[in-house]
Amino acid sequence: MAVTRPGKPVQRARGLSDRAVAWIFISPTIVLLLAINIFPLLWTIYLSFTNYRANQPGRPVRWVGVENYERLLGSEDIWEYLQATAHFVGWSIFFQVVLGLGLALLINRQFKGHTALTTLILLPMMLSPAVVGVFWTYIYQPQAGIFNYIINFFIDAGSFTMIGDVNLAPWSIVLVDTWMWTPYVMLICLAGLRSIPDYIYEAAEVDRASKLRQFWSITLPMVLPFLMLAVLFRAIENFKMFDMVVELTSGGPGSITELASINLKREAFEKWRTGYSSAFAVILFVTVFGAGNIYVKFLNKVKQR
Repeated sequence: MAVTRPGKPVQRARGLSDRAVAWIFISPTIVLLLAINIFPLLWTIYLSFTNYRANQPGRPVRWVGVENYERLLGSEDIWEYLQATAHFVGWSIFFQVVLGLGLALLINRQFKGHTALTTLILLPMMLSPAVVGVFWTYIYQPQAGIFNYIINFFIDAGSFTMIGDVNLAPWSIVLVDTWMWTPYVMLICLAGLRSIPDYIYEAAEVDRASKLRQFWSITLPMVLPFLMLAVLFRAIENFKMFDMVVELTSGGPGSITELASINLKREAFEKWRTGYSSAFAVILFVTVFGAGNIYVKFLNKVKQR
């Protein structure tokens, strides 16, 4: 509270300023974030330059420099795991965007049973990825699985399972991820559709623009930023996908569906090559972080148009 006296400037009463009070409340959160995020990242970067093994804590730690990175980048297996990850991320996002936008266009129309259909579509994304993996394992089961029954209804494929076939296993995890996360993309697209003012479509109808023309000239350009945002979110999540794929295929058959995250877990907690796996984690972090920053800049340019 300020006290005013004749002939003297205004003086503040003793006490904490608003800025000081704000820092008192914010400081615990900042310290917690630093402890949870920054310290593990810095510790991982340090370990990536050593031969440290977590199962041998008493073993002398030797500084190896960039040896772990050279071994990683020179390994053909690592590039195969990254290729499997790129296949999974690329195709799953493609199908989710196409189906998600289509479902959003459908749900955006008001019709009888609209609410019930929306709730039914959203059910998959409410489940745990690990539960979804186990659930689809039974669906793919060759003897009693419903998927095998549907396939044999159309063609005589005999007793087979997608998750056991080298050529089909990568598509099996794409199918499951698409089934689970298409509703998420649909919600983002639906938000974009409902942000478009009605008068724009009314003006297009006055100009006698066809429905297809309205879609390409109005709907798609105005929903595009929302679509790109959905792609960003799903790409980051799919790049680190682990639990669903582990429960579904465990990286098999062989290593055809062993994503980078699964191999990282094997190196860190099965082979206990902590320094080597830390270098792999740093490479993955830099890849996702760099690609994400480039994508966000491109997204901002699209939004400014």
